[in-house]
Amino acid sequence: MPKPPTLYARRLAALGTENAFKIGPWIQEVEQTGERVIKCNLGEPDFALPEHIAAEVKRQIDADQTHYCDPQGIEPLRQAVARTMGDRRGLKITPDRVVVFPGAKPPIGFAQQVYCDAGDEVVYPSPGFPIYESFTRFMEAQPVPLHLLEENEFSCRAGDIEPLLSSRTKLLYLNWPSNPTGGVATHAQLEEIADLIHRVAPPSMRVYADEIYEDIIFDGAKHHSIASMPGMAARTIIVGGVSKSYGWTGGRVGWAVFPTAEEAAVFRTMNINYFSCTAAYNQHGARVALESPLSQPGIDKMISAFQARRDLVVKALNAIDGITCRNPGGAFYVFPNIAGLCKSLGVLDAFQSLPAEVRERSSPSTLFQTFLLYRYQVATLDRRSFGVIGTDGKHYLRLSIATAIDDLAEAVKRIATASQDRAGFVSFMNERRTS
Repeated sequence: MPKPPTLYARRLAALGTENAFKIGPWIQEVEQTGERVIKCNLGEPDFALPEHIAAEVKRQIDADQTHYCDPQGIEPLRQAVARTMGDRRGLKITPDRVVVFPGAKPPIGFAQQVYCDAGDEVVYPSPGFPIYESFTRFMEAQPVPLHLLEENEFSCRAGDIEPLLSSRTKLLYLNWPSNPTGGVATHAQLEEIADLIHRVAPPSMRVYADEIYEDIIFDGAKHHSIASMPGMAARTIIVGGVSKSYGWTGGRVGWAVFPTAEEAAVFRTMNINYFSCTAAYNQHGARVALESPLSQPGIDKMISAFQARRDLVVKALNAIDGITCRNPGGAFYVFPNIAGLCKSLGVLDAFQSLPAEVRERSSPSTLFQTFLLYRYQVATLDRRSFGVIGTDGKHYLRLSIATAIDDLAEAVKRIATASQDRAGFVSFMNERRTS
């Protein structure tokens, strides 16, 4: 007798999530006990939307820009994106190659739906933004993680990518500055990678350059784009948006520049099928964000604050026995290695004592992350939150430094105390086993 149909499609089991949001209920659970949690989990700048951008959004609402608009994005914003992104990269970009989305996240999955058939291969950074890996499995493509190493400053060179490319490779995701590591790429690295792509990659492969953090670079350095390398504009999708540079995560305006107008038209159709369009009033605000001379001082203020926080947090983390932390070159995250801490605190042994089915969905850094939240009220994210495949034995946390510097100083103090609390960790694990 055939099995009865199930409620959900089989492919749903392959869909992951973004744990920065998933742990929200855990944080609420702790806060309901009366404790204040220091939230280092979300990648959201703690700066208000600049007044000149907010004023334009309000003006456009008053002007009744609250109806359907072009699914590809309003023309004034696409012109602004084409001009500003082109100028920064030394490229000639036309507005018909630009598509606007409700945030910079939708094109991640759309790219796999548009370019990949089942069995095609997708190369993506790990650790990296979790949706890269999540959608690959969901679309029945083959995930091929590009493991970024701490000793290489969480960046990569052409030699790291070449063994991963094949005739079935359809997408190569690159993300600099990186979430979660803050790694950046040099011009020389990008030249090497571009040369590799021209020599080895199939013509049908697209490079997905996730450059949402392009404005947030430290130590006076400059952002470099793979699209600026000779011949790469014809093979690269360049993605940006307003969430990070302007602290406007709730505005949900992102965009992508495609190699051709024909490809942009396909993604316009994807928008129609999923969203119809992005709110016109917010798109007008995004246009002002890109064009107004008032915007850069706000970005500079954020960069200065994030760099000061980075310096404080990295120094304090490196002073904790069992933790080492690289100095990130951009974005607003630090990604400490907690392998020594996991060993000295007994986390590795505790993990090995768990049932096999529990170990499959957890890790030592997951156990410490949970201990840190419930016993010390600091919310962080574990290594598995940024790619699962091939991460056994990799023990890291991500801390967002997009929170007040005094809170960050207190958070690192709590981490230092937690790192010495072996008895507390044993007690915590015993509670979890019996609850």
